[in-house]
Amino acid sequence: MKTVLIILIALTFSEIFAQQFNHSTIDTVKNKKMLIGYCTREAFQDTAFKDWFDEHYNNYQPDYEILDKLEGKLDNISITYVMGTWCSDSREQIPAFYKILDELNYPSDKITLICVDRKKKGLSDEADNLNIELVPTIIIYRNVNEIGRIVETPQESLEKDLLGILLKG
Repeated sequence: MKTVLIILIALTFSEIFAQQFNHSTIDTVKNKKMLIGYCTREAFQDTAFKDWFDEHYNNYQPDYEILDKLEGKLDNISITYVMGTWCSDSREQIPAFYKILDELNYPSDKITLICVDRKKKGLSDEADNLNIELVPTIIIYRNVNEIGRIVETPQESLEKDLLGILLKG
């Protein structure tokens, strides 16, 4: 009986936890599914997002010379992505940035992904204090302090902009 109760409690908490991520709604402008609020990378495996995510991820060719320079510079770094699945720049830049971080074996638990609507609002207040004007916005933190952003599109390339932020911060 005690085991059954523990299993029921665990299932309840896992269901509650699962509901906190990967919410979707309908974009009223395009009448298409969009993600909203805190999300995980796994949300991009949904058929509404998988094609564009996989295409941009697979087609992005990182500059490996720059990746070599990034090695060892990501300690104490955390990253927040703020994006809209309705936004073409987000659909291009976020999969490419994931590829860069994958190549660097960057831990996924140091990435926070927040999806917003066209008004740059999340499911609740996830993005309210981040001063988001354009998406995607990639925010780089050292410890808890913001050291830089890549907003909408990179100035040079994602990896070069990231390196520049890390060297300045």
